[in-house]
Amino acid sequence: MKKLLAYPLTLIYYFIFGALLGIFHIIQVIAYNLFGYSAHKKTVDALNYLLVKNLYTLFCRPSFHGVDNLPENTPLIIVSNHQSMFDISPVVWGFHKHHVKFISKKELGKGIPSISYNLKKGGSALIDRKSGSQAIKEILKLGRNMEQKKWSACIFPEGTRSKNGKLKKFQLAGFKTLLKASPSALIVPFVINGNYRLLKWGSFPLNIGLRLKYTALQSIDRKDFNSEGELLEYVKKQIEENLE
Repeated sequence: MKKLLAYPLTLIYYFIFGALLGIFHIIQVIAYNLFGYSAHKKTVDALNYLLVKNLYTLFCRPSFHGVDNLPENTPLIIVSNHQSMFDISPVVWGFHKHHVKFISKKELGKGIPSISYNLKKGGSALIDRKSGSQAIKEILKLGRNMEQKKWSACIFPEGTRSKNGKLKKFQLAGFKTLLKASPSALIVPFVINGNYRLLKWGSFPLNIGLRLKYTALQSIDRKDFNSEGELLEYVKKQIEENLE
């Protein structure tokens, strides 16, 4: 019965999802070209707020915890687990006060309404996974902007999504480069709980009636650790302990 109900709800969800991306793509272009970064960012924040709220179409209940406790006007390196394609909107909206950017593969910089435009114009780092030098250059550029403009960056060190919610191995390279690029940034573990369960039956229909929890843990000062690897392992442990 639950899966049967999920079919029409998923259709409604995807219709709203697609409409939001299409409408806000146009709004983003106008905002960026006529009014600049600040106006563009506000449209991106509004889009992702509505994308999170769209989860209620599936009778899901998203909730945020700990984000309001983080310092503002300070660059953050947000280290998150990665469970599904639905992870991005909670990060953007949850950290909307912190100007969060992403390190993303360059292929996502074209072809996706709203998302590609924001990645290209919003200050994220689009990297070529086949070119280490290009990737480092883009991450260093992002880090400089974090220092100068008090932006933040989110990184998914697992690299790929976890289909069962369990953490995969954390990759050190991108995290290490970002630490070097933004020496004043605090590290914030971010725990995504439940998003993988949306894909219980695949992308259609989506699962319904879930409790989805997004938690920012206490920020970490890198000075308390002897190496980047030790710091990343500590972050991973913190995330793992808060996974449900």
